[in-house]
Amino acid sequence: MSTPKFDSVAVGDQPIRLEADPISRTTLALYAGASGDHNPMHIDIDYAKAAGQSDVFAHGMLSMAFLGRAVTDWVPQTAIRSFFTRFTAITRVGEKIIVTGKVAEKMQSGAENCVKIELSATNEKGEAKANGEAIVALA
Repeated sequence: MSTPKFDSVAVGDQPIRLEADPISRTTLALYAGASGDHNPMHIDIDYAKAAGQSDVFAHGMLSMAFLGRAVTDWVPQTAIRSFFTRFTAITRVGEKIIVTGKVAEKMQSGAENCVKIELSATNEKGEAKANGEAIVALA
């Protein structure tokens, strides 16, 4: 991976884009195993229906993982200085998550050149699922 240079990015650039495969029941089961989050709302359709849902739905942290993966596809993990996410809607089985990121600000943080990236995760219809922000250091 070639790390972008601070001087090569500008406010408004959109260097981040990730299109994940549609969420499947297998994705949810694998994520539950990997994360240790076995909440039945995410893996047991009978439980989800008894709770008033039409089906199981994705873990919020899975959406956050897609945001994080999109950032680390652009810069190495060691360049991340902060990262946060706000969940905005449930992600349903079959939805395809699309992550985009835009340079919102260039700044100095101590002796480092950093950029603030505004992140958005939507489904294929453009419905917001999660938003976030990352501060990354660039040489």
